[in-house]
Amino acid sequence: MDSMHLSHCYSALNVKKRQPQIKISKQFNVVHQISHKSVRNLTLLPTRNLGFFMDRRVKGIVCGVSSVETRKNQNKGKNKNNSGSSSEKVQLRFRLDHQVEYGEHIAVLGSAKELGSWKKNIMMDWTENGWIGELDVRSGETLEYKFVIVGKDKKMLWENGSNRILKLPEAGSFELVCQWNVTDEPVNLLPLDPFEVEKGVEETSDNGAKITSQAAVPDVVTSPFVEQWQGRAASFVRSNDQLDSDKNRKWDTSGLTGISLKLVEGDKNARNWWRKLEVVRELVVENMDSSHRLEALTYAAVYLKWINTGQIPCLEDGGHHRPNRHAEISRLIFREVEKVLSRRDTTLQEILVIRKMQPCLPSFKAEFTASVPLTRIRDIAHRNDIPHDLKQEIKHTIQNKLHRNAGPEDLVSTEAMLERITKQPGQYSEAFVEQFKIFHNELKDFFNAGSLDEQLESIGESLDGSSLSMLSSFLESKKELARLDEKHNVSETERTGILVRTINSLNALREVIAKGLESGLRNDAPDASIAMRQKWRLCEIGLEDYAFVLLSRFVNAVEALGGADWLAENVTVKNVSSWNDPIGALTVGIQQLGISGWKPEECKAVGNELLSWKERGISEIEGSEDGKTIWALRLKATLDRSRRLTEEYSETLLQIFPEKVQILGKSLGIPENTVRTFTEAEIRAGVVFQVSKLATLLLKAVRRTIGSSGWDVLVPGDAFGELVQVDRIIPGTLPSSATGPVILVVNKADGDEEVTAAGSNISGVVLLQELPHLSHLGVRARQASSKFWLHVQKLIIMSCFCYLSRIRIEGKGSFCDLRRR
Repeated sequence: MDSMHLSHCYSALNVKKRQPQIKISKQFNVVHQISHKSVRNLTLLPTRNLGFFMDRRVKGIVCGVSSVETRKNQNKGKNKNNSGSSSEKVQLRFRLDHQVEYGEHIAVLGSAKELGSWKKNIMMDWTENGWIGELDVRSGETLEYKFVIVGKDKKMLWENGSNRILKLPEAGSFELVCQWNVTDEPVNLLPLDPFEVEKGVEETSDNGAKITSQAAVPDVVTSPFVEQWQGRAASFVRSNDQLDSDKNRKWDTSGLTGISLKLVEGDKNARNWWRKLEVVRELVVENMDSSHRLEALTYAAVYLKWINTGQIPCLEDGGHHRPNRHAEISRLIFREVEKVLSRRDTTLQEILVIRKMQPCLPSFKAEFTASVPLTRIRDIAHRNDIPHDLKQEIKHTIQNKLHRNAGPEDLVSTEAMLERITKQPGQYSEAFVEQFKIFHNELKDFFNAGSLDEQLESIGESLDGSSLSMLSSFLESKKELARLDEKHNVSETERTGILVRTINSLNALREVIAKGLESGLRNDAPDASIAMRQKWRLCEIGLEDYAFVLLSRFVNAVEALGGADWLAENVTVKNVSSWNDPIGALTVGIQQLGISGWKPEECKAVGNELLSWKERGISEIEGSEDGKTIWALRLKATLDRSRRLTEEYSETLLQIFPEKVQILGKSLGIPENTVRTFTEAEIRAGVVFQVSKLATLLLKAVRRTIGSSGWDVLVPGDAFGELVQVDRIIPGTLPSSATGPVILVVNKADGDEEVTAAGSNISGVVLLQELPHLSHLGVRARQASSKFWLHVQKLIIMSCFCYLSRIRIEGKGSFCDLRRR
């Protein structure tokens, strides 16, 4: 019988990404916005802003403009509406994602009568989608409101910050999604009912130019770099009227010392991207031979990640620094961290952290270190076959900005412009569009934001014949897999076969590239060699990321065939050929971890064991034992060893990042949700997550084979409390009588829950179903070092009590003390 396991998550977590925060004024324009799915959002934008804004949720361009004349017209319309006796109502649904303690509720108060006139709480209801409140309010009004937490004693805890402000439209039904304590977040009204969109709406900007907001946004391929962007939306301007402002940024250096203090103070004095890169370079170089090297590398990795996703904005500072300056600093950083990778005293933790840093550095190929790089955009901005207004927007938003103070936001603006000029074929000359596409690819290359295929093709010239053949084999398998995805009459066997072939070809190619990187970086290596080495390194990391995708698809394919039950049934009839591909895929996954530098010797040993059991197969009998049972027990031992590898990997990341992420996030004003989910996101987006899922699936099948129904341990520990059975972990599930420590016996969980959602007095959980070890719930349990017991087979509650009685029961009936034996 396997051991049991209890866990307790201390803090609530909203795993949804927070939308970017943009300061807004008290006056708004209601701007129509269209997604490519023909669903319109109403976005409230400041009336004083000029240009286009991109909302990342729908990847659309929004026109947000206002002139004095426009505002006058708006006021006239408002006065006209107010003079009438219209009783038009707007249906409004508030939604707030925020966890509270057991017995507490969320309410909303505001200036309107329907919002209690700041005197009466409008209580909201808890649902699976968060706290919901619905009401009808008079159209055209400007509302002020705030959310409060109403405690058990009826005392109210107000949100921090100023009042939220909402200017209502004249009609319609909308949903307003909010974040607790983010009172200055963008105000996005999401329509509850679809409706048609007006086409060709013309507005007049402050400089008198007309801007047309089109009704349709076509499908445009967005780079992964831009997909992960969480910074400011793209904004197009037609003059160098003003520099970006960071007045709303705040830095908190209280309690900081050493490296963290140096980094935060450095960021405070570094407005633009190249200065921030210089802060990273100094941090890395100064600590290269010190005992604080891992600390410096960790802070640098987190800092670079937040810059590349826009969480830390890069702004202009009045200087003039071409992109070659950024490329040269990037080369210096890359050289230093590559030296660390080749040192004998480098730790596993340092290897993992450096691999997080490298994709965040720009390219330093010769064309980007030239005195005047990326000149194509200058020629594009002076073409005679495009409208004058478009010329001005390209010149001032992209060309001038890029050549003064380049930053990650330039790629976001460029992709937004590309989406705009391609949404109506034939609107602009083919030559212009083609040149802009070429520039877009050049800019992606500079930011190392190209696709995996593009990255791999860029190193083709440096490969020998054998390696080039492996590259061609992998790309062909990848294309064949994509072609099968477009067909509907493909058997699952054929699809899985191509998937396995692609997995194996990826593994072979990555091994070759990793082998080529083992030689290290010579001190006298020329710049061209260092630049090619960066490409090799990014290809190797990119292949690891794609292995995550392939293994995920493979796990889904096995589940579609019947999963653990299907595998166990085949063992019953002593046919283990169906296990060959799953064991082979797990072997590749383990090898991928080893190539990434994670305990390579252990990964090699585990991989060899897996291959041995795969090749050996089942004997009729071994000694006096049934051959099926012996085969399953051997395989189980290796699978347990495989999963320990993944758990140790995730534990290492949990030791490295959370504390430093918390310190840096608080000091730099990063949203709390981003800080809380940072490490979990790194674990769940890595190949280790899929390896853990595959190992768990095979372990489940082995247990079915040998008739075991044990418990899986996530985090070992002790817990004491009253046993309470609930269906799910949601607010309100605990009885009011349960005031002391409680051990929940939970029937169902999807892996995204927070234990504290049911109450703050939860000391342990017994889950009556299987759950991936690296699910959100599992990772958060580890991060909190709490006690979490995970059952792998659903039992009725009495069976659970019987099992617990073998552990230890204290008191009479309802109280028990769970301890590992």
